[in-house]
Amino acid sequence: MNFAIVSIFVLFVFQSAFADDKTTPPVEVVGNKFYFSNNGSQFLMRGIAYQQNTANSTENLSFIDPLADEKTCERDVKYFKELNTNTLRVYAVNGSLDHDACMDIFSEAGIYIIADLSEPDLSINRNNPEWNLDLYKRYTEVVDMFEKYPNVLGFFAGNEVTNDKSNTDASAFVKAAVRDTKKYIKDKQYRNIPVGYSSNDDEDIRVAIADYFACGDLDERADFFGINMYEWCGESTFKTSGYSDRTDEYKNLTIPVFFSEYGCNEKRPRKFTEVGAIFSDDMTDVWSGGIVYMYFEEQNKYGLVSIKGDEVQTLDDYKYYKSEINNISPNYAKSSTASVEATQTFACPASASTWRAAVKLPPTPDEDFCECMASTYECVIRDNVPQKNFKNLYSEICGQIDCSPISVNGSKGEYGSVSFCSDKDKLSHVLNEYYLSSDRHSSACDFNGSATLAKSVETGKTCSAKDGSVNSAGSSNSKSSDTSQSTSTSTKSSGAIQSFQIASKYDLLAISIFMGCLFSGATILFI
Repeated sequence: MNFAIVSIFVLFVFQSAFADDKTTPPVEVVGNKFYFSNNGSQFLMRGIAYQQNTANSTENLSFIDPLADEKTCERDVKYFKELNTNTLRVYAVNGSLDHDACMDIFSEAGIYIIADLSEPDLSINRNNPEWNLDLYKRYTEVVDMFEKYPNVLGFFAGNEVTNDKSNTDASAFVKAAVRDTKKYIKDKQYRNIPVGYSSNDDEDIRVAIADYFACGDLDERADFFGINMYEWCGESTFKTSGYSDRTDEYKNLTIPVFFSEYGCNEKRPRKFTEVGAIFSDDMTDVWSGGIVYMYFEEQNKYGLVSIKGDEVQTLDDYKYYKSEINNISPNYAKSSTASVEATQTFACPASASTWRAAVKLPPTPDEDFCECMASTYECVIRDNVPQKNFKNLYSEICGQIDCSPISVNGSKGEYGSVSFCSDKDKLSHVLNEYYLSSDRHSSACDFNGSATLAKSVETGKTCSAKDGSVNSAGSSNSKSSDTSQSTSTSTKSSGAIQSFQIASKYDLLAISIFMGCLFSGATILFI
């Protein structure tokens, strides 16, 4: 074969393999801004939320993965180009589907993806928060699925999980998810993809929650903070809308902050006059742009387009947004100008009447430890018992024995030593403890046929967690002496497994309420 032809072929293959890096070079975080990794220029999100069927419902857990349908992506990309779009937010993806085609389509158009790690039936529940093996596996599965694409801008570890002062304890579990997802990315030697959080805009907690996710150890804090912001309604201004006040509140935040949703629809058509402010010098030093909610017109009336079959019809909102977003001319910072102060972290917010999330985070889910502990249980839940029945079993057992090993308290920073295991393993744990406390009487492992003696048991086995702590079967009366909370700015590892603690009557009541809510249907944290 002619050498010149071979050279051209090799060059073509090389250019094709790295085409995505040319159109969508990886974006990195330096201080409180995003920057293109290839030239150090500031990246400002000109984004659109892109997903159907994300209603806040416990009855419909289905969703449409917008990044798995090549035909739909090809249909919609031209509209995103018309809207000067460089970012799409998706709320749930399907781990069993192929995303190559859509990711390539959007990459060629210069469009990045920021994706939520959860899905409707696998998300951190604000009323009954936990960070467990099922969630950990879901989150890391999404990371494995998308790490290869250079146009992945980042991942959300939660969306509006804490939404007012009554459930701030849930933020400890989301921050643990941030910590463990970041560590997973690092341990797998993937590209340093940012992991952050998307919050609502609640006046009681808006400052404390941003500080909480930005504070503490560098390996625990979020890489960015998004706010679902709907303050600018109709005709308004930078000052009267509240944008000026919010900008002042977040000006010292040392991680990027942006509007993870915006576009108040109190008056339609929406004229999007806030776009000019978002990309003005008043805001771009603090804010990194925003994501309009949303592309599809649905019952909530936030769409830019309506879909009938395969046909796209642009709405008046589309026209006004197109005019505004194509008329911006922001000034872009350079990563070389980032100050040392902008890359530092700070102490976490103190506990207050409106903020009660512990600095001490839940432990990292440890599958080997959970499997080891499960192998020691003599009395276990039967495989055919439906999860809806777990509630009554917990209520019956936890009124008679110590259930602190499965309990959590995100306000106090207290987490049971098996609290991150599966629901089935946690129930088997307390069933086994009840059986042992009853001197292994056969009637103590029945519960109307819900429990049974295990077919094989590794009695006397010692189970060691990854942090070095040790637990043995039937040792639920040991107590933890580690109740300290750290505000260090070092990069040390965190998330130790906690030893068992004796539960108070209030803890038992909390467990009963927790289990009642959990098995009656979890709140789905989608907008």
